[in-house]
Amino acid sequence: MRIKLLALSFLLTIGITNAQNPVGIFSDHGDVGNPKNKGGATYSEQTQTYSIKGAGYNIWFERDEFHFAHQKLKGDFILTANFGFNGAGVDPHRKIGWMVRESLDEKAAHVSATLHGDGLTVLQWRELRGAFMRDPEDEIFSPKSNYTIIQLERSGKELIMRAAHFGEPLQMIGSHVMPYMPDEVFAGIFVGSHNPEVIEEGIAWNVRIDKPVADNYNPGRDGWLGCRMETMTIADGKRTVVYEKDGRFEAPNWMPNGKELLFNMDGSIYTMAIAGGEPKKLNTGDLKRNNNDHGISFDGKLLAVSSHRDGLPGGGSTVYVLPLEGGTPELITEGTPSYFHGWAPNNKELVYVAQRNGGNIYNVYKANIKTKVETQLTKFTSGHVDGCEYSPDGKYVYYNGSQSGTMQLWRMKPDGTGNEQLTFDENNDWFPHVSPDGKWILYISFPPTIPVDSHPSYKRVTLKIMPAAGGESKVLAYLYGGQGTINTPSWSPDSKSVAFVSNSGKK
Repeated sequence: MRIKLLALSFLLTIGITNAQNPVGIFSDHGDVGNPKNKGGATYSEQTQTYSIKGAGYNIWFERDEFHFAHQKLKGDFILTANFGFNGAGVDPHRKIGWMVRESLDEKAAHVSATLHGDGLTVLQWRELRGAFMRDPEDEIFSPKSNYTIIQLERSGKELIMRAAHFGEPLQMIGSHVMPYMPDEVFAGIFVGSHNPEVIEEGIAWNVRIDKPVADNYNPGRDGWLGCRMETMTIADGKRTVVYEKDGRFEAPNWMPNGKELLFNMDGSIYTMAIAGGEPKKLNTGDLKRNNNDHGISFDGKLLAVSSHRDGLPGGGSTVYVLPLEGGTPELITEGTPSYFHGWAPNNKELVYVAQRNGGNIYNVYKANIKTKVETQLTKFTSGHVDGCEYSPDGKYVYYNGSQSGTMQLWRMKPDGTGNEQLTFDENNDWFPHVSPDGKWILYISFPPTIPVDSHPSYKRVTLKIMPAAGGESKVLAYLYGGQGTINTPSWSPDSKSVAFVSNSGKK
């Protein structure tokens, strides 16, 4: 009997040892290195924020003590989050950030992208188990020590750290090749107090784990990546995931009631509560190939969609109008290809990009939805234009164009005159969306490595905001996305939030 009890006790001990404590997107969390004071981690479903606390002498020399929320990952990945400390803290060398670790052993090889309590922002590593920690020794101090955005990317054997403050582009902090790091690693967020007698606390939000794909990845051939529907408050960049799916959906519009989103998925149009839930299919009649160009009239009564007709030039994309609540669509553009982008404030006209008369150049057109009369607004013979959209006061039509050599944001008068360039950077900027109050432009920015006239899926992109009249822009979000992220107007009716789609492969 005593042997049986001992065996049962052993099995229970093994069960407890192997038990996992999932928190948010992380499969487990716990202390590493047996610190004197135990740490912990919690996740708020409501705010999608992590709270993490931990103690320990340090994460340095040949062994570590800290608290770690993690999951196992293979291959390449991109880890991005906002980090902050709670309170003034005790030791200026307390640490928080991302970590990639070969195991949960206290002496394990690892790389940490770290924010210290005194603002030191640095990449640190232990190349082999039990080896002493290293860093580049070119210390970078953040001007604010209470928060920062940290990104840690693994590309092959190289680990790359980037960081920024809200509104700024990510800056390269450091990189290091880890030749002996296994393919499967523990990756997650951590905190350490640098003092065995003290527990330090921190928070992490906008926590995202993305699995990138190769540059030559073809969704039609290789399959679609997973999608997240996200909303974001403009004032602070706080992001909330409201819906996720392994397959493809795109381009959210914010409904006039402020309580729902409208988007395209699998050739149909759907609506969904802003808090998430089951999408509901909208009746679009015979239209079964709706794409990611759709939008709602200023008076909230009509929906314009682009849908494909078989056997026509350019894939046959055609603009239709139907009641917002669903119903029979009415064809607006007989000519193809035509891609809708914006309504006029008078609710009687809309603007779109199209190719006509056998040409291969897109220009901006407008059409009256009653008479179907089409008017060409731009007459470019080279380059590319897209994303045309009226300002709420009707004084301008905004668009993106590559006439200056890179894709930049422009605006013109509604008759096509007075073209004025608004952005002047090395990136390729697409899809200007003017806020309902007319003050701001939201747009997506592709890196210079992307072809000028291309807006592909599954790239490292940023969402930016700038004054509608032109001026300095700031970064709102860093994400993996592109085609389908914000092809359509996506502002909330109160101009305080936006919706968008981000992408990620399977973890």
